[in-house]
Amino acid sequence: MTAEPREAFTPEALLLMVFDRPHEAMTAAQQVLASQPDPVAASGAHQAVGLVHREFGDLPLAIRHLRTAVRLARSAGSRAREADALATLGHALVHAGRSAAGIATLDEALRLASGVEKARIRYRRGATFEVLGRHEEALSDLRLAIKALRDAGDDIWTARALTFRGLISLAGGHIDRADRDFRSAEEIHGRTGQRHEYAVARWNRGLVAYRAGDLPAALELLDDADQRCRAAGVMPPDLVADRCSVRLAAGLAPEALAAADHAVADLVERRGMATRRAELLFVAARAAYASGDHAGAIARATAAADAFRRQDRPWWREHANLLSLQARFRASGASPRLGMKALGAAERLRAVGSPECVQADLLAGRIAIAVGRLDDAGAHLGRAALARHGGPAVSRVTGWLARALLAEAEGRQADMLAACRRGLAVLDDYRLTLGATELRARVTAQGAELAELAQRAAARTGTARQVLLWSERWRATASSVPPVQPAEGEASFVELVALRDVTARIDQARRNGEPFAALARDRARLEARVRDSALRTPARLGVDRLPAGLALRDLLDELGGARLLEIVEIDGDLHVLVCGSGRVRRVVAGRAATAAKLVEQARFLLRSAAHADPDRAGALAARMSSLGVRLEAELLGSASTDLADEHVVVVPPGRLHHTPWALLPALADRAHAAAPSARAWLSARRTAPPRSPSVVLVRGPELGSGEAEIDAIARIRPEATVLRSGTATVGAVIDALESSSLAHIAAHGEFRADSPLLSSLQMDDGPLTVYDLERLRRAPHRIVLPCCDSARLQPVGADELLGLATALLPLGTAGIVAGVIPLNDLAAVPVMVTLHEGLAAGETMAEALLRARRAAVGDRGRSATASATASALVAFGAA
Repeated sequence: MTAEPREAFTPEALLLMVFDRPHEAMTAAQQVLASQPDPVAASGAHQAVGLVHREFGDLPLAIRHLRTAVRLARSAGSRAREADALATLGHALVHAGRSAAGIATLDEALRLASGVEKARIRYRRGATFEVLGRHEEALSDLRLAIKALRDAGDDIWTARALTFRGLISLAGGHIDRADRDFRSAEEIHGRTGQRHEYAVARWNRGLVAYRAGDLPAALELLDDADQRCRAAGVMPPDLVADRCSVRLAAGLAPEALAAADHAVADLVERRGMATRRAELLFVAARAAYASGDHAGAIARATAAADAFRRQDRPWWREHANLLSLQARFRASGASPRLGMKALGAAERLRAVGSPECVQADLLAGRIAIAVGRLDDAGAHLGRAALARHGGPAVSRVTGWLARALLAEAEGRQADMLAACRRGLAVLDDYRLTLGATELRARVTAQGAELAELAQRAAARTGTARQVLLWSERWRATASSVPPVQPAEGEASFVELVALRDVTARIDQARRNGEPFAALARDRARLEARVRDSALRTPARLGVDRLPAGLALRDLLDELGGARLLEIVEIDGDLHVLVCGSGRVRRVVAGRAATAAKLVEQARFLLRSAAHADPDRAGALAARMSSLGVRLEAELLGSASTDLADEHVVVVPPGRLHHTPWALLPALADRAHAAAPSARAWLSARRTAPPRSPSVVLVRGPELGSGEAEIDAIARIRPEATVLRSGTATVGAVIDALESSSLAHIAAHGEFRADSPLLSSLQMDDGPLTVYDLERLRRAPHRIVLPCCDSARLQPVGADELLGLATALLPLGTAGIVAGVIPLNDLAAVPVMVTLHEGLAAGETMAEALLRARRAAVGDRGRSATASATASALVAFGAA
């Protein structure tokens, strides 16, 4: 730092520096203490050190320095200095969990102070009451402080007081009021050059956006605050907690849980604020609950509630108690005792003015239904249902859910379905405010229970057509709106280029046997930045509604005599909706959990056979045949006997989308394709090919088949543009793919379950990710991807899918062939050649793939390895 003369380090200058430049403040304070200062200067220096430790370091050490600051001020006879140090100490004691002692210390400081200093201490006591959740007392102090500070022209302290008043408004659900205070604080801190507190104002505006349901803006503002805090060399734990909360709202629960648990451990290690540790523990409990880890949620929420109780923070304690009750209900079911606790939680949350009383009423209503107390359920759910009339979208969805649950309990099916329809419509409108494909998919989890209620009711008393329409109402809808495309030069585009570069350097280091740990850290950092940039994408202008739901008559007309089998999971059972020949009928097949296990066994056997020697592959083929019979019975049941002679389309639930359908006897010798939804298939069916046909062939680096695959296909397609051997860069491939009629990409691939849109195909200059494909204005009409796991999709949200296929379909791709396992490069060559012979003859993807499967086992005598490879390929779409 630039050296300042020691006389410039007055207590006032040091304390002003703490929040803006904490490391410089610490250095300056240590310089003052090393210079044998007088008691007043020493008191200010110890207070500055204590403040830095209180906010960013070791809280017990902070308290020791602050006690020294008080003692020195008292020895100097400076009432103003003593009052200021006492106020800082009081706030620190509260954060250490010693609430009564902290408030008493602040009261003492207030008695000693006068003038503007009294207003500043009154603000600090109000801020401390806010931490404790004692909002009325906090507002009383803050109103008086703001008036006095404004009258004195003390801008910085006025902005600080406005910040805490805004936090209280936000806690009570008064979003507009909070936003006004935070914007005023941001303007003042920007004008006065308080960089850290300006970052805090941005952070608080992010919380307003989050509570208002504007997730892209919330992510943008919180990420901006995070970067500003890091630039100042600090990372407030409550910023970590708030970023985790926003990620929870975005459906990113596992990431939020990992971040919150890490932050808790960090605070424990450095003996940081007990109050912040309890808050982070509560956020971790929420993340565990959202992840389905109910035992983990109970443990964390109970620990957080105990901490809040010791810290005398009833507002926080009641929220933690509610979460514990919600997790106990999910883990162990209902009981009258649990119902009484939920009712008490609702009353106490209402008493402290928390909007979460709606969730407590909803829980009490659920429990009342489960134990047969319908009158009580009506009262609880009636209160919760009031939330449907206003507030953020997620709160309104909760209100409609409460109304639907009550209507179902009372046997009013028409009212229940109407409530489900209204709630899902609210969520549809909300999703249009999100630009990122991943966010649109993940937030559908907020409507999952509404969709399940309607599906269950339709299955119980409705027709097969009603079951189909309700299943389509909430299946694979996120990809129906094309993604917002970043322009070259935007941050996300630049970060993708940097990610490719560092990945290529890692690959080179790996080949050379050189260390690459530092590069791997850079890659993880860049991946996080790419994803964060995508999540912050605002909505597409001009899109004011989602595409209409499934037009059943159009679907049946388009199918003709063909069959579409939509498999729906309801209460763990698989229901098959057989569409075709002008009708829809329903068949109950097997159990979803059993089918999922059989699918994984089938993929394991296919992977083994595709990479085994011919003799072993033949032995594995017999096991696969037996497994295929069991898989067909579980997935299709008697629907397998109603497939006619024409092609078949299978629409499975999300977690069964990587099924190798060719192993099912009923499908093995039929042209068949898969689709994420009936509506997606119908859309693909109607997608016209480009007016100017063009073929693109791409070979990525280090394929086991060398040039053989692309050379053989190029002989069938002599007009094709061929990219390989250094020309297959991401930029060149994206340019060539744009509006092509047929593309074939032979490359190594990687499926990323942790972040599906980072799934990639390896090009000469690094990975081509789903984010890159989303830059296409129009994707290839048909595309062949004989790449490892290129057909795998990650189920998220209600019943959404993320991966390569779901990125391409909304961008104009009508047909895809991809693999559900890591393919054998050499065995894939003859399969791909036969496939392209069929495509050149005018066949659809499904028909050409059938030709390839037949060739692998037929008269041309292909090996069992080639047969396994062909069976591992799936056609998606309709072309």
